[in-house]
Amino acid sequence: MSRPYNFSAGPAAMPESVLRQAAAEMLDWHGSGMSVMEMSHRGREFGQICTEAEDDLRALLGVNDDYAVMFMQGGATAENAIIPLNLIALKPEQAADYVLTGSWSRKSFKEAKRYGDIEVAAGAEHERRFGDVEQAPYTWVPPVAEWRVRPESSYVHFCSNETIDGVEFVEWPEAAELGVDDVPLVVDASSHFLSRPLPMERAGLVYAGAQKNAGPAGVTIVVARRDLLGHALPVCPSAFDYANVARESSRFNTPPSYAIYMAGLVFKWVREQGGLAAMASLNEAKARLLYDAIDASGFYRNRIEPSVRSRMNVPFTLADDALNDVFLKGATAAGLLALKGHKSVGGMRASIYNAMPLEGVRALVDYMQAFEKQYG
Repeated sequence: MSRPYNFSAGPAAMPESVLRQAAAEMLDWHGSGMSVMEMSHRGREFGQICTEAEDDLRALLGVNDDYAVMFMQGGATAENAIIPLNLIALKPEQAADYVLTGSWSRKSFKEAKRYGDIEVAAGAEHERRFGDVEQAPYTWVPPVAEWRVRPESSYVHFCSNETIDGVEFVEWPEAAELGVDDVPLVVDASSHFLSRPLPMERAGLVYAGAQKNAGPAGVTIVVARRDLLGHALPVCPSAFDYANVARESSRFNTPPSYAIYMAGLVFKWVREQGGLAAMASLNEAKARLLYDAIDASGFYRNRIEPSVRSRMNVPFTLADDALNDVFLKGATAAGLLALKGHKSVGGMRASIYNAMPLEGVRALVDYMQAFEKQYG
């Protein structure tokens, strides 16, 4: 029996082969006589698992030892506090700037304000005209030329893919474009991490909750330039001090060991598929298929400025909101799961991460077109 297609925004669908391998190894990992869940995080067996996961992730991202790769806990939401606790004191002014493009960057900004002098460098929180089209708030990205980054800031933060709003940065800015030389980029890449090659060399720190493209909920990936470590505020908990976590290879305290194991299996799967370039090609094809179907319809609408539409999270609305429940009920019956939009924006949302095959998007498009014929 084939599995339904799961369009959940996260925790999201995982590659079926990864789930099957984890099931086969559940009681006895590689002849150790133990489940990964039962292993000491300081033992030889888990040391091998953690090291391989880090090595495979480094190979995928193309980062060398100038960067620390850390597997942490608390999700991207916790990182909203952990980042300023670690980086705000890079400069004596203890300041940072945030670019606001949607729900998650707003949450990051709100949390960071507890720890220093935090300002908005640029924001899409108002309407803006693109040519002859008036764009609503959080449906567009402020051009880099309009960012106002203070030279005294310790870092500038942005969310490169807004999971709820469906906005994605096609390019990440370079330091020269910002007009400052020593203000590192900090990037929340959670919902498009591992979906395409990312310009890691442009960032000082990149973080991502694994539960979109990289594994199950429970582990958060942080990739940070080593020269940024060692500046944590005195109030920073020792388990969240990046210098401690990096020095102990993500095992300063007991890490989310099973989630790291599962993420490691996903990293190997991505490499087997051809790496991030192959993932990008597939994801572009999936997104094009779905957006083309929406744009060709008079019944569905995506309101995001086309040049910054997310390839991972596709929000859309129906012509009549009264049909939303009917649409979702029929989708579930057709084996198309978790299409309800986030409660803050309504409508529908299809998250088409790496583990979603092209056939799943075709099935969704076929259902949408049949639904439109019946109710449009």
